Amino acid sequence: MRTRAIVAAVSGALALSALAVPAAQAADVTHGDTKISNVVVNGGKAIVLGTTTKKTFTVTFTATDNSGIKMALAVLYHGADIDDSDNGAVPNEGQKASCTAVSSTTSNCKETFTVQADTDLLDAHAGTWKVWAIAQGKDNDYVQRENVKSFYIQRSSKLTVNAAPEPVKKGKTITVTGALTRASWQTGKYPGYTGQPVKLQFKKKGATAYTTVKTVTTTTGGALKTTVTASVDGAYRYSFAGTTTTPAVNATGDSVDVQ
Repeated sequence: MRTRAIVAAVSGALALSALAVPAAQAADVTHGDTKISNVVVNGGKAIVLGTTTKKTFTVTFTATDNSGIKMALAVLYHGADIDDSDNGAVPNEGQKASCTAVSSTTSNCKETFTVQADTDLLDAHAGTWKVWAIAQGKDNDYVQRENVKSFYIQRSSKLTVNAAPEPVKKGKTITVTGALTRASWQTGKYPGYTGQPVKLQFKKKGATAYTTVKTVTTTTGGALKTTVTASVDGAYRYSFAGTTTTPAVNATGDSVDVQ
């Protein structure tokens, strides 16, 4: 969805509530004692999408006012602020959040969103997204927050490894290759992620954890290549820590028999 859809949804909700404030403006506005807190997007996890992934997730938050809550709404956007956003999403339910009163002053509110990678997003939209939210009390107090919560929508990542030759004699050179790729929502492919630091890790046979051997930087096509000296049996893997646009990923370890 684009910014026009966000503005339309916010304007509709405000019209229904008879709340006379500017729709989807960037500045925070507070009138009275209304508050928004405890905002959680997708259970606190990043939203990771492959080339054609369609994902439905929830946004929950708490709204409080000494008179009780009349209305609340949250929308999602990508950009420096909502006025200059280049993409966004409005809730599936329509123009207002579903809010359940848990006391005379407090309501727990929930919205459901659906995003499909290949129809709703460009590759440039990966990274930090924000939650714009508004809540209104029954006494017409209200609060508007331009960025009440930040979260990530990320391009799914893949990582491979191959250690060769295998078997290998002790003291000989092992060449460890691999590639780091990530989903392109525009092309439907997994192009290489270049210029990224990736750790080469080793787990000795019988051990339970990997240890880092060195860090290698991906080159053209996301390619990885380095060498190590064979010493004992074990498994090698590459491990990527992730970025704001791309999630962390570990390659499946490749075992090497040292003779």
